[in-house]
Amino acid sequence: MPPLARRDVRSLVRKLGATARPSQQRQALEAIARLSTVGEETDSCTTLVAIAAAGAIPSLVQLLGPGSSASVQENAAAALVRLALSAEIAVIIAAAGAIPRLASLLTPGCTVEVQANAAGALGNLAQTAENKVAIAAAGAIPSLVQLLGSGSQAAVRECAAGALSNLAWDAETAAAIVAAGAIPALRELVGSDDTRSFASRALRVLAHSCAESRAASTTFFQEMQALVMK
Repeated sequence: MPPLARRDVRSLVRKLGATARPSQQRQALEAIARLSTVGEETDSCTTLVAIAAAGAIPSLVQLLGPGSSASVQENAAAALVRLALSAEIAVIIAAAGAIPRLASLLTPGCTVEVQANAAGALGNLAQTAENKVAIAAAGAIPSLVQLLGSGSQAAVRECAAGALSNLAWDAETAAAIVAAGAIPALRELVGSDDTRSFASRALRVLAHSCAESRAASTTFFQEMQALVMK
C-alpha cells in the first residue's frame, strides 16, 4: 500500500471515533469495510495490516455495541470478518473485547446481515486455541447452533456452520457443540443444496475431534457413532 493510502486509512480511522459526525462515521466505516475485502492477495494482506496498525480495531469493536444502528453493526462486523483472517490480527481483535460483542449479535433481534457477519467473524477468530475457548466462554455455541435452524436464512446458516466447524477442532469445544444439539441440525442441513458443504465439513471435524480425544464424554462418542451409522 503506498504512503498516501496509509494516510488515508489513518484519516478514516479517526472518523470512526465518537467525536465524529454520524455521517462521517458511517462513510468511514463503509470505506474501511470495503478496503478490507478488496485487492489481490498480497495487497489485501498489506491493507489489513495497515487498517489494524492505524488503530481501527478498538473503534470497530466499539461500534458493535447496542448503541449502534444495525447498518453500523453490519459494517463493523464485516470489516472484522476480513481482518480476523490474519492470525496476528485475530489476537488483537479478541484482546479488544470483540468476542462477547460478536456473540451478542447472534440473537434473533439482530438483522440477517448482522447475524451472518457476526458468525463469520467468530468463525475466523476461532483459528487460535485461545479464541476458541473465549468464544465458548462467551456463550456463542448455543446461539450458533440455534442459527442452524430452519428459521434462519441460508447465508446465516452457512456462516454458523462454518464457525462451528472451526470451533470443533478443539475437543472440549467440540463436545460443547454436540451437547448444544448441533448434530441433528447439521444432519438436516446436509440435505440442503445451499448449506451441504458447510454442514458436511462441520460434521467431519466433529467426528475427527471425537476420534482424537481421549477425554471426550460418553455422550460425545454416542453421538458420533450415531452419525457414522446413519
